[in-house]
Amino acid sequence: MAEVDLSQVALMSLEDELTCSICLSPFDCPVTIPCGHNFCQDCLLATWKDSYSCPQCRTHFATKPELKKNTVLSTVVETLKQSSTKSEGRPVSEERKDVIRCDTCMEAEASKTCLTCMASFCEEHLRPHRENPIFRPHQLTEPVSDLSERFCPDHYKLMELFCSQHGRPICSLCLQQEHKGCSLSSPEEQRNLKESDLRAKLLLLNGKILKTENIISQMRVMQNQLKDAATNRKKALTAEYQQMRDVLAREESEALTAVDRELDSGQDKLNSLKKKFSENIDSMSKAKEDIDSLLSQSQTLAFLQVSFDLPPNVNFDPYTPRINLDSKKVIATQASAVALKEYLTEILKKPVEARLPLFKAGESAGVSHSTFSVSEPPETQKQKKKPRSHSPGRPLIQSLMQPTLPPPAYFIPSQEGWNTVQFLHGPPRLPAPHSPGSGPQPKAAPKKRTPKPNKKSKSAEGNVGIEEDAHSMGGLLEFGGKDKPSNKTAESEETSETSEIPPNITSAEKRHELLKYGTVLTLDPKTAHKRIALTEDFTKASVSDEHTNYPDCPERFAVCSQVLASKGFSQGRHYWEVILSSNNFIGIGLAYKSIDRKGPASRLGRNTQSWCVEWFNVKLSAWHNSSETVLENPNPKRVGVLLDCEEGTATFYKVADRAYPFHSFVFPFAEAVYPAFWIFSSGSSISLCKLQ
Repeated sequence: MAEVDLSQVALMSLEDELTCSICLSPFDCPVTIPCGHNFCQDCLLATWKDSYSCPQCRTHFATKPELKKNTVLSTVVETLKQSSTKSEGRPVSEERKDVIRCDTCMEAEASKTCLTCMASFCEEHLRPHRENPIFRPHQLTEPVSDLSERFCPDHYKLMELFCSQHGRPICSLCLQQEHKGCSLSSPEEQRNLKESDLRAKLLLLNGKILKTENIISQMRVMQNQLKDAATNRKKALTAEYQQMRDVLAREESEALTAVDRELDSGQDKLNSLKKKFSENIDSMSKAKEDIDSLLSQSQTLAFLQVSFDLPPNVNFDPYTPRINLDSKKVIATQASAVALKEYLTEILKKPVEARLPLFKAGESAGVSHSTFSVSEPPETQKQKKKPRSHSPGRPLIQSLMQPTLPPPAYFIPSQEGWNTVQFLHGPPRLPAPHSPGSGPQPKAAPKKRTPKPNKKSKSAEGNVGIEEDAHSMGGLLEFGGKDKPSNKTAESEETSETSEIPPNITSAEKRHELLKYGTVLTLDPKTAHKRIALTEDFTKASVSDEHTNYPDCPERFAVCSQVLASKGFSQGRHYWEVILSSNNFIGIGLAYKSIDRKGPASRLGRNTQSWCVEWFNVKLSAWHNSSETVLENPNPKRVGVLLDCEEGTATFYKVADRAYPFHSFVFPFAEAVYPAFWIFSSGSSISLCKLQ
């Protein structure tokens, strides 16, 4: 008998180990996965939906593992089931529902319970309670399984009362001892009160649930309304932006058409002149043949008797025409496009909430020049005081197409210090070059210049004109070999670089005029900061985070990543060009040799010994003596610098098909000035161009 008990205990302990951890039942067709755990095959497959992992140790499998039946474990489970069945001797029967029997016959099912007799009766033994008047006061209820719950646990009497203060049923002896003076009621009355309270709570809950469901329904309606409103708002925004795109497309088409008209007109005039010159060539060729025929005459008397007159077109001096696209409409179109782009760029940089007041200000008072840093001439300010009138339906973007752009600024000395003034009609024209062998001219103090308006050619009155004056403003297209620079390398580099035409095109200089003063520059390795590497025969400077192994010397910049040119200038006129790798964290300027090399004030423009224009992120500024003037950024790839020691000026140009000035310094030279360069952004570089 003891051996049987021990085997039963062993089987019970083994049953825990043979249970599936998913369904908590004995294994049914057990399978093993790669991590070593076992599960029912159906249970494991039910857990594998989107991913494959072990339900017990959470090991993740990239692909579905191959399942194989654990035959040993399956045999053990079957043996355990057979042993359990034999030990019990009979199958486990289903639990039967408890049936309340009659306390008299103990066989029939009770139909009522008498709380007075404290017994249950079937229909047969309940007849005395129904027929005998003596039992009429007895209280009959539905069959009660355990009547002991009706007895007081302290006095074993029927609990007929309910104490409201203590919230419990009591018997008559409890009333005499512990519950004297308490408010009492019958259990039925207390039940009725509790039912009324529960019904009130149920009514409150039903009302709250109904109200919450109504609110949820309203929120669903609101969600649909929000979706519809968002769809309509998107359609409206799409329509507005499409209208703006259509307006810009029309403006672009009109601008391109205007340029095409100018081109066609210029081509027609050139063709007319070519035809005229060809006719002159034919006429003169015929005259040449007649002269050759006379010269071949052998008879002297006959030769002397023949007279010959040259054709009238011999007196016409042929010239190379200059055709340009500088009509008022083309220039205005170009300038307005640039201004519109800058205006919209500044507007879109601001948060959406701050844009509407700016648009309203633009509609009422025209385009603001707050985005430009230079001051405006009085003529422009007077024009700005007159508000523009806009039709109610005209989009704002159309009203911004013709803004007035401020001219570029430059420094000029005064009694109070250095003032910023502007080129109202473009910068002063280049002085005539020195004649060869004339030698340097005497040094003159800076003169206060009075800007003179440019003479308008006939082309300014119409669309395209032909200018005979060789010194008048050239156009974008030039003809004639004598106007081309002699340096083929510079010419090819100039052709390869294309850029947008700045608004102040009327102040552009012909590049070949500047190349007359071209000078060859190299960078001085004794002044280069250790972050700057000099290559290409000391004509290219680039900056990196690694220091170059330069020897220490007092001329070297120790704080700022700067370098000076190897030679300075104190007289004459000199011009050089610099190619920028990027318009970011680069400075180009001039410096005295006495500039500080070691301290924090050694940076270009932050002292009285240097001047520079500096690109810092997208901002272009002019610096001198730590004073900054923010300029309009033309984003040049090639920058030209003209130094006029006699006049005491340094002008910076954006070099493309022409040279467009964007800033000038005017200052008296106390000593020789050296071209200077500041490069800060890693990977950036500047290259000196080889000019003739």
